[in-house]
Amino acid sequence: MSVKITVDMNLCESHGQCVFAAPEVFSFDDDDYLVYDATPDPALYDKVVKAAAVCPVRAILVEGTP
Repeated sequence: MSVKITVDMNLCESHGQCVFAAPEVFSFDDDDYLVYDATPDPALYDKVVKAAAVCPVRAILVEGTP
């Protein structure tokens, strides 16, 4: 069981919806750039999928299964 996240940083506009949906995985650094755990705990799968779904520019790709 594994989960892999890829964020297209060319699409990301730092709206932060992913941060609200899955703060354990997504956050902003001191310069307001998105940082994220590319291989989060599979237990966070539902939150990661929700974070990808709420991204207004669809910049987040989730691969794998919990």
